[in-house]
Amino acid sequence: MMMNQAQSVLPEAARAAWPYAPRFARVNGWRMHYIDEGAGDPVLLLHGNPTWGYIYREFVGPIVASGRRVIVPDMIGFGLSEKPTREQAHSLDGHAANLTALVRRLDLRRITLVVHDWGGPTGLSFALANPERVRALVIMSTWAWPTPAEFHTRIFPWRMSHAPLVGPYIFGKYNGLTGRGMYLSVVDRERYRERAQAVYEATLPDPATRLLTWAWPRWIPLDAEARAHDRFVWLERELAKAQWPATIIWGREDDVFDHATFADRFKRLLPQAEGPHLVTGRHFLQEDSGPEIASLIVDFVDGLDRKGA
Repeated sequence: MMMNQAQSVLPEAARAAWPYAPRFARVNGWRMHYIDEGAGDPVLLLHGNPTWGYIYREFVGPIVASGRRVIVPDMIGFGLSEKPTREQAHSLDGHAANLTALVRRLDLRRITLVVHDWGGPTGLSFALANPERVRALVIMSTWAWPTPAEFHTRIFPWRMSHAPLVGPYIFGKYNGLTGRGMYLSVVDRERYRERAQAVYEATLPDPATRLLTWAWPRWIPLDAEARAHDRFVWLERELAKAQWPATIIWGREDDVFDHATFADRFKRLLPQAEGPHLVTGRHFLQEDSGPEIASLIVDFVDGLDRKGA
């Protein structure tokens, strides 16, 4: 797919903010889009639900300018990647396997892994299964244990999304997460509406393409019988043993994964981690503080270089 074809789904005004050559890899039978810019030790930026690589548009330039290689994949089901039309195509282990396939294809090593939202469980699952490829972690507004946020235990819409018709209706037909949900989860909503909202909506234009926006919430373990519960138990147990350098970056105004609960729990889980560094931002903190977060990542990796880590 040529660059203009891949970007043709994007509003014209957005293309200047996302000028990167699209690349594609076949991972476990699916067509995954990613960008690969710069040279040096790799920084791998992982998004969550319902975003795609565009959320890191203000990160790529500064990190590349610092002398690093930046890889930003779109999870299967989001952005410019292929979008399966069956819920069974999506699982936490499946998305971790897709990421693993891409990393192995590119033979990435000494990775600084930046995770957000569902990029957290996905990326950390990859890291723990492939520790020899990972250099350091950057953790933002996510979780890695079987107890979800209080936010996700509320009856509406999260528990109701497990009902056969409610999730597809709210998140699929009415685009509740990409539209209203993201808008409410940034601080500067007017700026977000002007610069970004149409871009996220453009890559999920109809109910069929929005499948993962309601399939992912069904993987949040609401009780010990949930299908992902044991995976999150494993994730917390193994992450507690990890010795990677890490830094924690969080939005002060985050009311999905509030920093007092979630950033502090990561700090206890990874006592060697720097931070938490608090920036302006709700859950999608990249939209409010992109350049500041990119600078924090560059400073963190520069520090690793100075230490020879």
